[in-house]
Amino acid sequence: MSDLLTATITCPHCGHQAVETMPANACQYFYDCRGCGAVLRPKPGDCCVFCSYADARCPPKTAEDGDCCDRRDMT
Repeated sequence: MSDLLTATITCPHCGHQAVETMPANACQYFYDCRGCGAVLRPKPGDCCVFCSYADARCPPKTAEDGDCCDRRDMT
């Protein structure tokens, strides 16, 4: 299995879409939209920007290993 997977993330502000890589063992808490410059953060209850705005959930959430995605220390 590859260390990185791809997903298409869509900005909720401008609709810009980009194919991005996601780490296999971590969540990404921030994402800078290349379309409008907005800084995306996870929606309440989501662990990362991929779970909130992409067409695929992050690998830790998909694997349901409970390691990365159960932490709610995002500020």
